[in-house]
Amino acid sequence: MKSEQIYISPVCWAVDDIVGKPLYAVLIIADGAEFAVDCTDYTTSKPCLLFLSPYQAFRWKGGGSVRMITFHGDFYCIEYHKKEVACNGILFNNIYLQPYVEVSAEIFSDVESIVQKLFDLQQAPSQLDVPIIRTYLQLVLALASKQKQLAMAEDRDLATAESDVMNFNSLLESNFVAKRSVSFYAGYYHLTVDAFSKKVKRQFGKTPSKLIQERLVLEAKKLLHLTHKSVKEIAAELNFEDEFYFSRYFKKEVGVSPKKFREEVGISIVAKK
Repeated sequence: MKSEQIYISPVCWAVDDIVGKPLYAVLIIADGAEFAVDCTDYTTSKPCLLFLSPYQAFRWKGGGSVRMITFHGDFYCIEYHKKEVACNGILFNNIYLQPYVEVSAEIFSDVESIVQKLFDLQQAPSQLDVPIIRTYLQLVLALASKQKQLAMAEDRDLATAESDVMNFNSLLESNFVAKRSVSFYAGYYHLTVDAFSKKVKRQFGKTPSKLIQERLVLEAKKLLHLTHKSVKEIAAELNFEDEFYFSRYFKKEVGVSPKKFREEVGISIVAKK
């Protein structure tokens, strides 16, 4: 059953198993590693925790030892538990932040200890263990969320000192449905498209066109998961010509159709009627 889906993987080769799956994933990476998320390359040199959402594009390129937790949203709904963990928009589903956070050896050891407990419970699963597993999972997410927020605070201070486009994310949040041209955003800052693109790439690690595209796809995923709106209604809300064009666009970027995504990921218990 989906409600009982949680897997603890102790080996590196199993990382590929999360590709094209309707699961959230937390990768506990012991040493430096190389990977790509949504076609953006990342290299880490310290222990880190990596967070992936259902059907997020991911490619492991190699590195140190890694363990992995995967879970379905029916098992642990991050939207429902946002007050306790505050991980949605921080660990998952945020195109403006790095999908991972580097942690100290002490925090990494704490997380590894919890993951080992999860792995031990999985060896002889019992229905009585489900609440314990959820509690351990919540603890991992809470620890990671705290570390990510501390890192975000440091990044904000650096960005304020170095960038004049640091509020591009706010501008994009207000306009991504109606305005999908990079020239619109460049014009707002009185910059050429080329100069603007370079500044955004330095600030966010992605080009503005990539961020616009990812923001549109993220909103489509949210509407499919957090509302009962039809695909046709979602297409109209996101300013697509029709539901067929929207479906083609979504499948090209995500790998599955909007209908398939909703069937596999499900509609959240906090979805608006």
